[in-house]
Amino acid sequence: MASSKQSEIKAKQSSAPIKSGSDYSAKHIQVLEGLEPVRKRPGMYIGSTDIIGLHESLREIIDNAVDESLAGFAKNVRITLNNDGSATVVDDGRGIPVDIMPAYKKSALEIVMTKLHAGGKFGGSAYKISGGLHGVGASVVNALSSNMWIEVKRNGKVFRQEYERGVPTTTVKEVKSSNLKSESGTFVTFFPDKKIFSTVEFDFDIIKKAIRERAYLVPKLYFHLYDKREGKEKEANYYFEGGITSLVTKLNENKGPIHDVIFIIKQEGDVEVEVALQYNNGYTENVESYVNVINTVNGGTHLTGFRMALTRAINDYGKKVGSFKEGDDSVTGDDTKEGLTAVVYIKMPQDRIQFEGQTKGKLGNAEIQPLTQQIVKEGLSTYFEENPSEARKILEKVYLASKARLAAKAAREAILRKGALEGSSLPGKLADCQEKDPSVSELYIVEGDSAGGSAKQGRDRKFQAILPIGGKILNTERARLDKIIEHEELKNLIIALGAGIGETTKFEKLRYHRIIIMTDADVDGEHIETLILTFFFRHLPEIIKQGYLYIAQPPLYKLQTGKDIQYAYSDDEKESVMKSMAGTKTKGLINIQRYKGLGEMNPEQLWETTMNPANRILKQVSIEDAENTDAVFTMLMGDEVPPRKHFIQSNAKHAQLDV
Repeated sequence: MASSKQSEIKAKQSSAPIKSGSDYSAKHIQVLEGLEPVRKRPGMYIGSTDIIGLHESLREIIDNAVDESLAGFAKNVRITLNNDGSATVVDDGRGIPVDIMPAYKKSALEIVMTKLHAGGKFGGSAYKISGGLHGVGASVVNALSSNMWIEVKRNGKVFRQEYERGVPTTTVKEVKSSNLKSESGTFVTFFPDKKIFSTVEFDFDIIKKAIRERAYLVPKLYFHLYDKREGKEKEANYYFEGGITSLVTKLNENKGPIHDVIFIIKQEGDVEVEVALQYNNGYTENVESYVNVINTVNGGTHLTGFRMALTRAINDYGKKVGSFKEGDDSVTGDDTKEGLTAVVYIKMPQDRIQFEGQTKGKLGNAEIQPLTQQIVKEGLSTYFEENPSEARKILEKVYLASKARLAAKAAREAILRKGALEGSSLPGKLADCQEKDPSVSELYIVEGDSAGGSAKQGRDRKFQAILPIGGKILNTERARLDKIIEHEELKNLIIALGAGIGETTKFEKLRYHRIIIMTDADVDGEHIETLILTFFFRHLPEIIKQGYLYIAQPPLYKLQTGKDIQYAYSDDEKESVMKSMAGTKTKGLINIQRYKGLGEMNPEQLWETTMNPANRILKQVSIEDAENTDAVFTMLMGDEVPPRKHFIQSNAKHAQLDV
């Protein structure tokens, strides 16, 4: 719930949604093309046919239900993972129109379900705001399903149609009994086609994350998720009265917020701008942006307008109250990022949205930038005037960030001066590779000088570089950039990588496209690994996003009987190797060596088991759930002790002790 202190700037909506169910009929349905290409090239429509594409299909059906809520109708969306492998999505909206479309002499329901880009979101007035338009639609999901059936309840009547791989197997016919309990709505069940998807097993957690995100963006809409599969029975329910205010509160959990959430909402014409923001005691930024429930992961004009307004509003108020002076004392956009958590949410007519790139991850509408800037600037100025004590907390936060930025800049310039990344200026501990092409170059970040020495001797110096890291590095979750640059081990790593850090990062200058963390398989090694991961996640996240960060998997065991030597990378593999060796009649006793550290392996063993591309095992680091990952790093590496203590107590029974 929003605090009473929150600033709320509202304007009357000039374009109210259609409130009469009778206004949504076959005349609102427009057909663009048929379904023929979908099964031939499914990747063009859902991105991939792996687990990601599978869940994209389900999200399409869910978003059709969400669109009914955005239009002012549906109050509940129910998703069920059935024991037979199908998924069901139910809403209590208006129900898809079933009357006949004269041009096709078929029911609007059949056209929506069997024609590509057919629906009430194209060039009509049935939906002012929609997320479904920018996906692929129910017809594509139908085409990629072995079986699908749909029930629609409208005006007290129930209609049903069934399909196989997008082709109707029945007509749209009225039925007496119904699975729908509400007065009106839509009930969809589909079986993902095993001939299309590499997996047809839905992941409860992936779906839970998707509906939780939508629940924040569409307040007062109930989401109910049920897993009815045998042995997996569970459920999740989401409802947020506060919308994006609730989301910001969740994102700032355990981060020590310094003021109440600021909430701004205003509509200009047919565009509504909604912003929630709050500063915390940390040093990292967490800003999310959306357009009509579509996550614009790469930002866009709405995010640019927000950032400009935030910087201008803080500067103007700071000068007004005498905290800032004209000129050098002004804060920059980078200063306002430190400890900022915000959500920028734009709602606008779907036919006006312009995206940059194929992924639709960046909003390109030029007119949205000044509009967002104006609304946010007015809202923040009003808030600062009405809440001077809260405003001063924000001023103090960004002023300290400004001072730290200047200190970091001086330290960075001393370290990363011109030519610092060339030749002899590279760190003395770095054993660089001969290859200059980043795409085929590897950097091993190795724990300790002993293991570093073995790695340097065992490597292929043509394309493998080695950088030893001595001891546990700085916890960058709790440190500003100037402290990070002053830390010797991290300074060496930054210089070795070559891309810089902070506001001067030039990712195109990264010297290695495979960066591999290699630490001992013990508690200390795992701690060092976590510290290094924290550094990359907080300060060079683009390396993770591009898929350049890896974790080496050294063997846990060396098993030898006679001249036969084999390595095992897990306890299960050790048992398997032992059984294999024991089954050989010519073998004697099996000698098992448990590796505690990389230094116990000679250069040849380290190369053969951990560094040789032909044999090694690497884990690629990725960020599948940015919100959850951010929360975990905050809890485990941040200043707040109680959440970390609770986590340890709750998970202690799952720990594997190496004693």
